[in-house]
Amino acid sequence: MGKKNKDKHCSHDAEACYPQGAPPAFAMASPYLIQSPQMRWAFIRKVYVIVAMQLVLTVAVASTVNLVDPIRAFFQSRTKGALVAYVLILISPIIVMIPMIFCRKKHPINLILLALFTVCISLTVGVACLSRNGTVIMEAVGITLVVVVGLTGYTFWAAKKGYDFEFLGPFLVAACLVLILFSFVRILFPMGKTGTMVYGCVAALVFSGFIIYDTDNLIKRYTYDEYVSAAIELYLDIINLFIAILNMLEGCD
Repeated sequence: MGKKNKDKHCSHDAEACYPQGAPPAFAMASPYLIQSPQMRWAFIRKVYVIVAMQLVLTVAVASTVNLVDPIRAFFQSRTKGALVAYVLILISPIIVMIPMIFCRKKHPINLILLALFTVCISLTVGVACLSRNGTVIMEAVGITLVVVVGLTGYTFWAAKKGYDFEFLGPFLVAACLVLILFSFVRILFPMGKTGTMVYGCVAALVFSGFIIYDTDNLIKRYTYDEYVSAAIELYLDIINLFIAILNMLEGCD
């Protein structure tokens, strides 16, 4: 009887269900963890498994583009065929993203589109690495790994302490718009290595913020059927951070 009363009380008061000593703000900010912690952690693990598989696929595709001589020679040939391939690779993620937005909760179509989207992004990464030094690429991979692990660990710690990063959303969107504008300026008015380094530094800060923001959303806000959306957000954050660090190191080289 006492157990039933306790369960009834917990259903109306999420804070009372959480272990004694836990910050009330955490209970308010993370209702999914309070209501069903096992399901929430299973959801989080599922998302990170998907992201890990995406990254493995990206490494495989990008390595193929850079290490298989005929493919590398084709992209470096600067022929009309290579130019068409470049354009198709650049626009393909956008083309795949459109149906994925509408089918993101429809299994298994969402996973098929996710795999196709990952291949498109992987080709973009592979092409972006064609003109880069191998040592610089490996340094960028190492730095990206350290930053992602560090920021992810920090966000989980901050969530446990009751901190919330939802306020970052508008600032990050504004920062993205500035980066896009800066990219167009760089195309029209090349700024050399200094401009590349500055752009890389700013972009790295912005996408580091996105990693914190999207990890916070993963912990607290995504519903259980939004695993594809959560995986895409984190995957793109990591890829964009890698490209930003690559630009930063290239500017310093």
